Amino acid sequence: MSGSNPAAAAAKEATDQALTRAQAAAQAKRWGEAGGICNDVLATAPEHPAALALLGVVSAHTGQPERAIGLLERAVKRHAGVGAWHANLCSLYRIMNRMDEALASGQEAVRLAPDSPDNLVNLSLVLTDLDDRNRAIACLLRALGLSPSHADARLALAQNLLARGELEPGWIEYEWRNETEAGRGQLPRITSAPWNGMRIAGGKLLLIGDQGYGDTIQFARYIPMAAERCEQVILGCSAEMAPLLARIPGVGVCCHRWNEIPGHAAHTRLSSLAGLFHTRLETIPDKVPYLTPDPARVAGWAERLDRELPRLRPRIGIAWSGRPTHPNDRRRSIRLERLAPLARAGSACFVSLQKPLPAADAAAMAYFPGLTDLSDALSDFEETAALIANLDMVITVDTAMGHLAGALAKPVWILLPKASDWRWLLDRSDSPWYPTVRLFRQRSPGAWDAVIEDAAAALAARLKAEAATLAAQ
Repeated sequence: MSGSNPAAAAAKEATDQALTRAQAAAQAKRWGEAGGICNDVLATAPEHPAALALLGVVSAHTGQPERAIGLLERAVKRHAGVGAWHANLCSLYRIMNRMDEALASGQEAVRLAPDSPDNLVNLSLVLTDLDDRNRAIACLLRALGLSPSHADARLALAQNLLARGELEPGWIEYEWRNETEAGRGQLPRITSAPWNGMRIAGGKLLLIGDQGYGDTIQFARYIPMAAERCEQVILGCSAEMAPLLARIPGVGVCCHRWNEIPGHAAHTRLSSLAGLFHTRLETIPDKVPYLTPDPARVAGWAERLDRELPRLRPRIGIAWSGRPTHPNDRRRSIRLERLAPLARAGSACFVSLQKPLPAADAAAMAYFPGLTDLSDALSDFEETAALIANLDMVITVDTAMGHLAGALAKPVWILLPKASDWRWLLDRSDSPWYPTVRLFRQRSPGAWDAVIEDAAAALAARLKAEAATLAAQ
């Protein structure tokens, strides 16, 4: 008993118990409770590594990445041997485009825990961003050797394969998206058979618009192909998309509530159709337009734009911000003021396609001739499509507006982050999915200035050529 300190031992036990409760709360996503316990521990032990690290995780999940990084850096400075803490730092550095630090942290996490598939997946994402896709895939194959049913590793492998144009193996792995934490539970229990692409003579097929709006638009091109293999297609999609998608040939019934869906023989997700039809780069159905808005809505927007904008200036739709809950939104969305070089490219009128228009961007609208907040008028995707039908072109970050304009066969320029989504492939300025798309790519993660300068220069050249053509008539 000599040298023992009962008070210190009791204090340590109380701290350990508190952190166990905090960990349980964090696992249950009770972030406020977990953070409160960590703060209580740090009030008496300001540099307790485990409390700092867990509070860093809480901060990351509550939208405070800078604070999270600071807390985790303090934790690993005091106790460097926990692989999970380095892995968390890797993810946060990557979010903030601090790629050298992300790579170092990811490698250290793997060194400390080489048999952790999560750490290997984490490192693969950084390597993908750095264009080292061979090493990224090597990490993912190692992760799948350790855990063959690791859904995040399977999905990351799919995204790398699809981006490289290896579509057939990519579609196989892409189905694992439905087994990730984000994908599980996305659909209610459906008692019809999963569809395998077979013909269903006299039967009905349910197609479900899953994932984001852009994905739904991209894969809606397959609906007529599916309709050829059954008596009737039932389409399940969001209320915002239903009026536009209901007009696609082959759609018999369109529902946006689960309890409205009639009986059917089989079902599948829209985003599974590309794989079911064994799509390769050279067989992508690329005939556009494959979406057509209501002519009456198109005519209504023609009247409004003619009233509100000069008739002889090109009309350019712009979108600069996507859905904030999108996992990649911090990378793909920008502030409107950053697009100001586009407004100086020449004589044009700009039309906002934002819904909603971010309050922080209201003041920057003054840079763009004709730009007004049209959010209230854009009641659904068919209304937005009718507006786009009256524009000369669209310039957007990687949001559903790019897919919508492409599906309408409207010239559309898409400003892409690095790494870009798999569907835009690698090192191309065009897209086999949308013949009217032109892509402008970041050269390094977070580097928007060069992208916008390139787009502004291209726009200036286009506007100058169009003005010369108009003057010659």
